[in-house]
Amino acid sequence: MGLIDGLVDYLRGTEKKTAADAKHRLQLILAHDRGQRGAATPDYLPALKAELIEVIKKYVHLDPSQITVQLGKHGEYDVLELNVTLPEPGGK
Repeated sequence: MGLIDGLVDYLRGTEKKTAADAKHRLQLILAHDRGQRGAATPDYLPALKAELIEVIKKYVHLDPSQITVQLGKHGEYDVLELNVTLPEPGGK
């Protein structure tokens, strides 16, 4: 399954709901070949960040400050990295 197919399945909710998939979603990394677009920050990035935060908040009760979304570079790829600090089990 390709990156785009996985993302489409995730957004549609057709992806299997296993622990591995949940871990994958929380460590979401989207890479886009730099050759396909310029180095400028995409216009859709702020809206994408806001939507990702809202989706996470539907399943995990936490402060938005515990979620970071960063755009960086890894070699010739732009990388969108999502980090979530999960609460302790039992709400501690």
